Amino acid sequence: MIATRLLPLLIVPLASAACTREGLLAAAASYVSAITSGKLTSLPLSASNFTYLENNKKADHTKAAYLSSGLKIDLTRSTADTVECASYTLIISASGTKPYILATQLRHPPDGNTSTIALVDTIAATTGSLFFNAKKTLDYIQKQSWAVIPEGQRASREFLKKYGDGYLDMWTDKNAATSMEWGADCERVEGSQFTKPCGVSLPRGGSAKNNGMRRYVIDESIGSVDVLCSFDSLGSLPDSHEIRVEGGKVKYVHTVTV
Repeated sequence: MIATRLLPLLIVPLASAACTREGLLAAAASYVSAITSGKLTSLPLSASNFTYLENNKKADHTKAAYLSSGLKIDLTRSTADTVECASYTLIISASGTKPYILATQLRHPPDGNTSTIALVDTIAATTGSLFFNAKKTLDYIQKQSWAVIPEGQRASREFLKKYGDGYLDMWTDKNAATSMEWGADCERVEGSQFTKPCGVSLPRGGSAKNNGMRRYVIDESIGSVDVLCSFDSLGSLPDSHEIRVEGGKVKYVHTVTV
């Protein structure tokens, strides 16, 4: 179990109105560039209050293994949460010398200054991680559409959070799966495991341990919620679950688990 003393590091007060979608996505783009160069030190990290978490543990960002020589990035996309002043970025590196899939949340100071990064929180999966095969994952993900959803068709922030929690609750709550609507063409990508439609073969409770340490990035314009967590139902595994909702139904589920 991850020590509870880490939990305060994961809580960032609500951002002010100064936190913009454009600023969040620009910061996420600078993170992608830093991953390519192999130097997180090139980022505008907070000099007074910066934290780096890797696989749910506080760590030294200058010693991150995936930064040793930079990554060749085959796919990346980012979402933005102006309420939490945070972003989520998926990076798939399948063709480099060592494959990686990174699921990263960036968080900024509560004053909404997106030019400063207060927290880099990443789940870094590589060879040996659960169902890991970066090339297969890349093949599945690059065929998906994560386009902006028209304004009148977007799910609310509360709805998206409910679905993010509902998915993670399926291992402990026998009714969680039926509390969500599943699209007939929904796709679930768990590492390199592909399931379509994704509403079949779902957990129906059975675990006594709820999946904890949940950190959210919710982007209504993309219909997405990403939750970084400790997957305690299966043994305190560092995990990212991202869900896209279209028309009130789950469209995509993508997991990165170490």
